[in-house]
Amino acid sequence: MSEPTEISETVVEAAVQAALTAIADAADSAALKVVRAEHTAEHSPLARLNAGLRNVPNDQKAAAGKLVGQARARVNLAFAAKEAEIEAAEDAQRLADERVDVTALPSRWQAGARHPLSLLQERIADIFVGMGWEVAEGPELESEWYNFDALNFDEDHPARAMQDTFFVEPTSSHLVLRTHTSPVQLRALLENDLPLYRIAPGRVFRTDELDATHTPVFHQTEGIAVDKGLTMAHLRGTLDHFVKNMFGEDAKVRLRPNYFPFTEPSAELDLWHPTFKEGPQWIEWGGCGMINPNVLRSAGIDPDVYSGFAFGVGVERALMFRNDVKDMHDMVEGDVRFSQQFGMVV
Repeated sequence: MSEPTEISETVVEAAVQAALTAIADAADSAALKVVRAEHTAEHSPLARLNAGLRNVPNDQKAAAGKLVGQARARVNLAFAAKEAEIEAAEDAQRLADERVDVTALPSRWQAGARHPLSLLQERIADIFVGMGWEVAEGPELESEWYNFDALNFDEDHPARAMQDTFFVEPTSSHLVLRTHTSPVQLRALLENDLPLYRIAPGRVFRTDELDATHTPVFHQTEGIAVDKGLTMAHLRGTLDHFVKNMFGEDAKVRLRPNYFPFTEPSAELDLWHPTFKEGPQWIEWGGCGMINPNVLRSAGIDPDVYSGFAFGVGVERALMFRNDVKDMHDMVEGDVRFSQQFGMVV
């Protein structure tokens, strides 16, 4: 058992001066933490003096207690002042180190990336511009007449149901978010002289839930050609040229009979994809056919004089099987890392 610590002015003052010197010499918060442990904590000299008061005779206890209490108060005040001083200095240094000059040029510049859907749409358009076609655009908020009626959709066609199409309130306005870019083709027929060769890329909208293979907002590229003497052979030749430019010289198309209101005869467009990651195979890509005479009449064109063909393909679907993209979420989440892997060419 250690001897009781003597409580006298000399001993107390020596402990105080040692503590004040250590406090004054502390240069940072880490050093001050060491000072706290050595001079104010449980086993510090002043703490032992305070504990020794129990051994002081009763007639001397008051004076000794006052002496030790005042000493501890002096040390605590000095410690608190030094702690505030160090915290202020370290905060100022931290602010200085983290200071950013918002008017200065950035020290690092990271290149962004264009979205692969935009690049792919431009590539498709370039192929057709190279064949002498023109690019047409139209509104995304479309009249129901342009989107359905003029394209030979009956009033009871399933595509016109609320569960398939975004109608704009009030429904009496007969406005919809376009479900395909076919209205652009019709507008081109109404606004331009014949012959006419147009490609129509753009966003379209349908009431699908977002999942790995579906999204309510997606992109289509549709084409229309109206001239004298056009046949399915011209359609087939155009599509063959298109897919060879997109997928390589070994690519080819296959047309399977189907039904679409705006074309007659109509066909499903299948693509022979020679470089598909899972092996060469036929892939369903879109629809096509000869323009229905009723559609030509809606645009004021005599179907006995002119004929035409039309086709449409999904751009997201093309990106998925052409560049092995597995999930639609990657295309819509806006993560630049997705776009950067494609560079400037898709």
